[in-house]
Amino acid sequence: MQKTRTFHRRKILLIYAVCAAALLALAGRLAYLMIARSDYYMELAEDLHERERPIKAARGRILDRNGVILADNRTVCTVSVIHSQITDAEKVIEVLSEELGLDEESVRARVEKNSSMERVKTNVDKEIGDRIRAYGLDGVKVDEDYRRTYPFGSMASKVLGFTGSDNQGIIGLEVEYEDVLAGTPGTILTLTDARGIEIEDEAETRVEPVAGNDLTTSLDYNIQQYVEQKAYQVLEEKQAESVSILVMDPRSGEILAMTNVPEFDLNDPYTLTELFLEINYDGTESDNSASDESDAEDMAATAAGALSDEELQDLLNQMWRNGCINDTYEPGSTFKIITAAAGLEEGVVSLDDTFYCPGYKIVDDRRIRCHKTVGHGSETFLEAAQNSCNPVFIEVGLRLGVANYFKYFNQFGLNEKTGIDLPGEAATIMHREENVGQVELATISFGQSFQITPIQLITTVSSIINGGTRVTPHFGVSVSDADGMLVEVYQYEDDTRILSEETSETMRYLLEQVVDGGSGKNAYIEGYRIGGKTATSETLPRGQGRYISSFIGFAPADDPQVICLCVINNPQGTYYGGTIAAPVVKDIFENILPYLGIEASESETSE
Repeated sequence: MQKTRTFHRRKILLIYAVCAAALLALAGRLAYLMIARSDYYMELAEDLHERERPIKAARGRILDRNGVILADNRTVCTVSVIHSQITDAEKVIEVLSEELGLDEESVRARVEKNSSMERVKTNVDKEIGDRIRAYGLDGVKVDEDYRRTYPFGSMASKVLGFTGSDNQGIIGLEVEYEDVLAGTPGTILTLTDARGIEIEDEAETRVEPVAGNDLTTSLDYNIQQYVEQKAYQVLEEKQAESVSILVMDPRSGEILAMTNVPEFDLNDPYTLTELFLEINYDGTESDNSASDESDAEDMAATAAGALSDEELQDLLNQMWRNGCINDTYEPGSTFKIITAAAGLEEGVVSLDDTFYCPGYKIVDDRRIRCHKTVGHGSETFLEAAQNSCNPVFIEVGLRLGVANYFKYFNQFGLNEKTGIDLPGEAATIMHREENVGQVELATISFGQSFQITPIQLITTVSSIINGGTRVTPHFGVSVSDADGMLVEVYQYEDDTRILSEETSETMRYLLEQVVDGGSGKNAYIEGYRIGGKTATSETLPRGQGRYISSFIGFAPADDPQVICLCVINNPQGTYYGGTIAAPVVKDIFENILPYLGIEASESETSE
């Protein structure tokens, strides 16, 4: 009996000991959670009772060199609903569907969705947002937002680029300078009870957004506007597929204008323009022979409606492409500038060297003809440049040899991208040196059998005529904050010398003679010293009757301050660069040279 009582006592003591140990462990755990982990669980509790809404930051503006606003912001609203806070769902559905122009079913789906916050519509006009806010509907939030707006519509569309629904850059300067323009979003914090309903007497906590910085560019609104007008005029007159025009300061690389028409509407970038469709969409289900403006609109609408999503996106990507930097082409005779500069620098030719052109040159087993089939006869190298004589430039290329030609090709920077501050720059497409024979070298010498971008050509020619220093083409000039205080000035210093000042001076003289009585005479302007070079190249495959006409010109020839390249893709009718592209550059110079303060001199007249 005694043993039994002792056993029960021990059992009870063991149970007490186990319970005490459990209570001690529980107390220890509670102490750990309440003391050591108090910050963590306090944060979880706050998160449970706090609701966070973002406040978008105003995106920085894009300005031209004179402060003209090219990209700005417009205040809009984002309308959202919080399911747990709605007290009159039917009233909310009625008001939102009416004010936002949405069908009741789509609004109902969002209102009845049990989520922390459901966005109903973005980019709502501020006036409409203010009206909705005035209803005082429980569970409806109207937050101010910003929408990108472009005051000049399609002007410089492929340079400026545009933003998406999240206000982030998609193409152009908008994406290249995203870090500069974007800004820092803010937040609104509100306290809620356990049911997720906001506590009335608790004030909102706001973390204000920081606006993005403004970007000042080298673009000149007036020059850009005039260049685009001229490009559209040529596009229409020559029924071309596209026209690209670049205007740059050859001393610094600052780009004053860049267009690749047809451009597109930056305020409506996802709609294919009528002109783009007319040129680029064959429309098997539509009639391409539109006789008037209304017919053109009908054709464009029909074409757009017939496109699949994939076809539409492909065409949009094509419409957004900037041919000045994204596409390559055979430069033709404008590339003779590079051959001449290399030949003069290497000393294999001088301006007074004499040649004979019978209308062709035989290289290996290939007869390569001159554009003047009867030949130019006897001529100096200077005269050959004025005549744009293929056989003479072939001879200069052969004198240089493959190794030397590629040495200068690399020295001039042609095997590298220019580094322009726009996305998607294409690289030069050139033969591998070990695969270049005499025939390939001959065709390269007058600008065929390889491809470069327009921006690469104008950059290289700028570096040849500016004294021989490589420049970096660019748009970005400086950054300022929202209050106008200067934050940063971009530097593009490059002292890389690509050829001697003496050769650069000789090239300026040679190219001035091309305009003053040579193949570029249609770019001559009374009272100004203009230098330049024409080009006409046939696109691949040969024999299809498709040509690229171009002209590159600069002024003043003795002290270049502006350079312009015009490229006309597949013009109809007359297609010679000297006939249709040179007058374009002449007209641009006649208008912008006085604007830039480059005055005509009465003594500068043609002999």
